[in-house]
Parts: sequence; C-alpha cells; structure tokens
Amino acid sequence: MESRVATSAASPLAVLRPGSLTAYWRFQRAVAKAQLRAWLPAGRRLLIDISGPAASGPAQAAASGHTVVRVVPVHPGAQAGQHAPPLGRIAPVVAEPGGLAFLADGCADGVIAEDGALSRQLMAEDLAAEIARVLRPGGTVLASVDSLVLGMAILAEQHHWAHLTDLPHAEVVLIPWPDGTITRCFGPAQLYDLLTEAGLEVMSIRPRTVLSPSTVDHVLGQQPGAMARLVRAELQAAQDPVGVSAGEAFGIRLVATARKPPAG
Repeated sequence: MESRVATSAASPLAVLRPGSLTAYWRFQRAVAKAQLRAWLPAGRRLLIDISGPAASGPAQAAASGHTVVRVVPVHPGAQAGQHAPPLGRIAPVVAEPGGLAFLADGCADGVIAEDGALSRQLMAEDLAAEIARVLRPGGTVLASVDSLVLGMAILAEQHHWAHLTDLPHAEVVLIPWPDGTITRCFGPAQLYDLLTEAGLEVMSIRPRTVLSPSTVDHVLGQQPGAMARLVRAELQAAQDPVGVSAGEAFGIRLVATARKPPAG
C-alpha cells in the first residue's frame, strides 16, 4: 500500500510514501521482524503463513527451525490447493487468499497473518474462523491490520467528509483506495471482537510502532547507527500494559496476538 496515495509532507499518509520517510520504513520493518521473532514458538513447529507474496516472515520463521506452509494467491493457470515443491522448510501452496479449506482441523501450531491479511478480506470474520479452525489447542496467531487512523486519513485525503463523520459509529469500516481496491480497517475494540468471536483468546493488541515517524526520522537522521537502540526502545514500550481501547489515536497498523484455548 505504500505507493498508492500521493500526499503532502504534512499529511498523516506521508508515512505511506517510500521516499521522504525511508528511515521510518526501515525502522518499521526492523520492528516487525523483532515482533515476529518474539512471537515465534519454541522448538520446531508447523506454521501457516497467509501474509501474501511480499512478506518476509516465512523465511525468518524457517531460519528459526520451523516448517512454514506459505499460502500464495491463485494466479492464472494455477489450481487452488496446488502444492509447489518444498523449498527448504518453506512449502508454498497456491490457494485462495481467504480460504484454508485444504488444511485439516487443528493441524497448525501457529498462523502468521501479517501485512494486513485480515484487512484484505472484507469478510474477515470468515478468515478469522478459518484461522481458529486450523490452529491446534494452545496454538497462536500473529496478525496485523490497517487501523482506523489509516482509514480516517485516507478518507480525509479524498475529501469523503460524510463517510468520515459516520466512521466512529460503523461496525464495519471499508476504505476505498484511489487505485480501486477496498480494504477493511479496525480499531482495537473491533479487532478484539473479530478474534474473540472466532473463538480465540486475545493476548495483546497494540500499534505496530509507538514511536512516531517524525521522531524516528529525526533520530536516524542525526544518528544513523541508532536503529538497534530505537527497536529496543519500541519493544520495551510494547511491554507496558495496554488496554483494548489503547492505540486509537496513533498507528497506521495494529498488531494482535491471540491463542486458541487449550482443550478442556
């Protein structure tokens, strides 16, 4: 989504442009990798990745010793459920992005749904239910979604003032992008409801990053070698208790972790 919208430097959507805030995007990618590393289960597990073809999570998880079934979108000439030859510990599977019907109940130790996988599915409830189905009892999911902050900024940039006024009262928030695509945005409470109604226990919901783009850009502009220190500061801030309603006022992405309740 980074290149979809042309904005002014003062716009909340400025962080979506790869040019002016390159340092912030490097920081966000570093934080995402650190968050995935902290989430990964111990030992060697079977993980399902539905984050999309551009995600780096499968390679990181495989490098940690896990076997990753990577679901990639159907392309012309491919058949849903078609298995490609395993590449190391990563097994690509061509399937519909929102469908996990080819997987057995309780087969996975974890599901990675990064890069807005749930936001790309307008009926996110169906995908959340499928995630819960394929997880074994005690299995966990790591998911990131587009936030209401991002949705409000996109509507404002397009001067959809009437829609912006109604947004706080909407149960489902669908955001049209200038390129014609539509994504679904979530507030923390909406994301909590989505996961709990699928039968999952929410462990945490917070913004991808607490540090602002301007702060990160300024620090790295002055101290290019400060990336590791900034990431540590971000992870430390994430350890502070955060309620379900937190993060409403900042963050273009929300990150959630949840688990399937243990049997019995």
